Amino acid sequence: MRRWPLFSDCPCSGATLDKLLQPAILAVLTEGPLHGYCLAQRLNETVGLFGEKPDVSGIYRFLKKLEASGYVASHWKAGQKGHAKRMYEITADGRACLARWTVTLGAYQKAIDRLLKTAKAGLEAHRPIRRKTSAKQQADAKAPGAAP
Repeated sequence: MRRWPLFSDCPCSGATLDKLLQPAILAVLTEGPLHGYCLAQRLNETVGLFGEKPDVSGIYRFLKKLEASGYVASHWKAGQKGHAKRMYEITADGRACLARWTVTLGAYQKAIDRLLKTAKAGLEAHRPIRRKTSAKQQADAKAPGAAP
């Protein structure tokens, strides 16, 4: 019995890539202060969040964690129409954290490139070998009454 009943539940589907939300948020905030909903839109446009639409409430929760860690600061900005919006911006500590992420992600990228090369070579080496059929065998297979 497989541990994950569906491949969509398996880490091989990329489900654990949400761990990259922190560097993604910090990277987008280098563009300037944004409110949470706009940040979610920018994440979707720039990073793509691996094919998933961003969970705006989850992003707000994560922003609170980043703010508690000192990587993000926020302030209220009165809107011309509607309610005031909480604006988030990256701090100096957030920039230092993002700089560290770039080093870490670069190392991951190199390791992933090596892993992909090894995996592809292994899969290619173990492809099922298809037997070549002669022209007569092909003709016999197409003949009426031939077994499928």
